[in-house]
Amino acid sequence: MGGGVTSLPGDWLNPEVIPEDPVAAEDPGGRASFGTMSWIPFKIGQPKKQIVPKTVERDFEREYGKLQQLEEQTRRLQKDMKKSTDADLAMSKSAVKISLDLLSNPLCEQDQDFLNMVTALDTAMKRMDAFNQEKVNQIQKTVIEPLKKFGSVFPSLNMAVKRREQALQDYRRLQAKVEKYEEKEKTGPVLAKLHQAREELRPVRDDFEAKNKQLLDEMPRFYHSRLDYFQPSFEALIRAQVGYYSEMQKIFGDLTQQLDQPGNPDEQRERENEARLSELRALSIVADD
Repeated sequence: MGGGVTSLPGDWLNPEVIPEDPVAAEDPGGRASFGTMSWIPFKIGQPKKQIVPKTVERDFEREYGKLQQLEEQTRRLQKDMKKSTDADLAMSKSAVKISLDLLSNPLCEQDQDFLNMVTALDTAMKRMDAFNQEKVNQIQKTVIEPLKKFGSVFPSLNMAVKRREQALQDYRRLQAKVEKYEEKEKTGPVLAKLHQAREELRPVRDDFEAKNKQLLDEMPRFYHSRLDYFQPSFEALIRAQVGYYSEMQKIFGDLTQQLDQPGNPDEQRERENEARLSELRALSIVADD
């Protein structure tokens, strides 16, 4: 199918780029929650200066929120597709079992016409099961597996967001430290500590800004890439369904021709069945007490 995970933007899409995080080991999904992220005010170590504009935080929250929603939708779609294909297989396998059970029914030994009908049904059910298995295999390859691969990207994304959050907290802590020394009387020791704090702050600030910029640049690109990635999958799904039901039309058309012999209308057949059922109910062994 066209468009793969390897073509999506960003180093954070490669799990090898991001070292293992003990926090992530406790959370397999690695998802960061906005409820515990940078906009939660800390009573200690918070700088007075607004180091990240509120508009930037809102942009980040919006873009990451869209990807969190996409992650959940991808997971749910993969689960639903798997349930659907499992149900399809169970249906066709059950149909084959029913036809086999009918073939082993003593009626088939006593009535050649009935045996011919059940044999035709059994052949049709086995053909249906074979085409159904082919359809399910195709869906597994072209839809379910790509969904799984796409979903495997999100843990790396969520880890990159956690890295950005940690960098932001370090940035805030050191910025508060700089501000503390800036507010003190400018003595020799204070100026030395202020200089040291500023030197510590510079690489931390640069690290956060780099992480923040990368995510803000690449999260929208990743979100929009879903269209090119999934379109071939959904086209393949439609083709698989159309191909399967076209074959089903042929199979049941052939079965109808084999069974379409002159006989009683449905209404008359129902009346005859009711009459036979009444005769059975009249037998003493099944009569009501």
